[in-house]
Formats: sequence, C-alpha cells, structure tokens
Amino acid sequence: MLDLDLAGWRVSALETGFLWLDGGSMFGSVPRPIWSRLQPPDERNRIRLAMRCLLLEGHGRRLLVDVGLGDKFPPKLVDIYRVEHETTTLDRALAARGLGVADVTDVVLTHLHFDHAAGSTAREGERLVPRLPRATYHLQAGNLENARHPNLRERASYLAENFEPLAEAGVLKLWEGPAEPWPGIELIPAQGHTRGQQLVRVGGASRALYFVADLIPTSSHLRIPFVMGYDMAVIETMEEKRQLLSRACSEDSWVFLEHDPEIAAGRPERDGEDFRWGETVAAVRLAPGATGLDAAGGIPQSTGGR
Repeated sequence: MLDLDLAGWRVSALETGFLWLDGGSMFGSVPRPIWSRLQPPDERNRIRLAMRCLLLEGHGRRLLVDVGLGDKFPPKLVDIYRVEHETTTLDRALAARGLGVADVTDVVLTHLHFDHAAGSTAREGERLVPRLPRATYHLQAGNLENARHPNLRERASYLAENFEPLAEAGVLKLWEGPAEPWPGIELIPAQGHTRGQQLVRVGGASRALYFVADLIPTSSHLRIPFVMGYDMAVIETMEEKRQLLSRACSEDSWVFLEHDPEIAAGRPERDGEDFRWGETVAAVRLAPGATGLDAAGGIPQSTGGR
C-alpha cells in the first residue's frame, strides 16, 4: 500500500466519477493505432477518463484539489460526454470518510475547465451557489481572466455557471504565479494546456507528490511528445513536463494522475532523454455503491512498473 503522510498532510484519493472524451483529441498527433492500444476507445471514439480529486488533511485544514464535474450537466451533455456517476460522486466519496461538503475548508482549482471545476457550484432552487459552503476556492488570477474571455477553442470548456457564483459569493482567492499557501504545499503555474493552470506539490524538501492535472492527464501521457490536442501551447506543455518530471525524479517523488481510469499515481524515472514509470499504483475498481477508497482511506496498492 502507498500510504502517504507528507509534511504533516494526510493524502487520499477521491474518485468522483468518469467521463468519456474523444481519444484523438486526448492524444493530439499520436497515431490512433498507438493510443488506442493504451486507452481503448468506444464506438464513438471516446476514451474513459477518471475525475480523481485529492484530499489533504492537516495543519488545521481540509483541502480538496479539484472537484470533478458535479451534477449540473443537462441530459444532452451527459450523453455527449458519457458521464458516469453510478458508482461514485464527490459527495459519496467524502461520505465514505465520514465527511460532508461543509467539512472542506479550502478548494484548490487547477483550472476552470468543466471536468475540473463544475462541481464547485450547485443549484439551490433558481440560484447557483458554492457547493462546498464553507470553503475558500483558490485559483490563479490568469485562469479566471482566461475563463471570462475564452478563445474560440476553449469557449465550450469554460462555463460561467461554474465560477461566477463563487466570485459573487466572495469565496474566490486569486493567486498570481507560484505560491506556498500552507506549510508543505506549493502552487506551480503551468501554461501550456490553458493559460493560468496551476499544479500542486505537497511534501517536504526531498519527498513529495505532484498533482499534475492536465499536464499529464493519464499514465499514457508520461512521455514528453505525448500531449493533448486540447493543449493551447504544445511546446510549452512539453517543456513544463520535462521540468516537472526532472524535479520529481530527483526527489524520488510521486505523480498523481487525475484522469487515468486505471492508474491513480506513479513514480517516474528517467529513460534516456525521456521518462518512464518506475512504479505505478492502481486505482480501486469501482462497483456500484463503492467509493474509490481502499479500506485504510489511502491511495490503493502498487502494480509495479508500466
């Protein structure tokens, strides 16, 4: 079992559901015969993706990193994205730990694309309100600006209903660049996927876990050239991956994967000018009513290299 207690933080994975996105868009210029062996598509060319969040408990705080899709999608979008909430949701994953949404003190949003941030708000009658009522939501100012004035490619991913209610409620805290909001937690800007994305490092000087959001969405995106067609600046993404993975390797640290349906985390190692997995940790397979947590509440058991 990979049982992480880092810099005074208890680290846990929360499974909040799945969605399916176009496989070609997820792998950009990688040929279909290659990516389809790694992440098999359905009959509509979509691949299954987790919406895995990180729960950090310590230092008098209870933090979530990203919050998944939530439940506001209309039936048409549920069909387009083949949303799966039958086995788990954020509320059910928290409940399995004896927690509710009111127990979360802070939410770090890596960026405001709907699959990361739509769970931030909920419908209350005719109104939209913060879904985690006592939480402060932490976001890069540049990403809020990007979301409010999206380019044509990203317009469908940035939906005002997912963030303007937070601003109206006065619960958004905006950061400008790198920051260390709490002991042992570092916010790391990464601009290649979308302007204003931030990654999260939790740990001490020599041992850590990196929540890499859409910089490395699945275990199949570890190699430097394997980048998404969704990325706004591919060359930047590649360099950001190289820098983060080099740092993680030097620390013997873990990389937490938000979107891989089978692999929750991995420990990268160098492979010539590129990288490979030295060890990976499987996500718990969810049955109806399951929560995505192992019996001890930590990250699931190791599967070895991949």
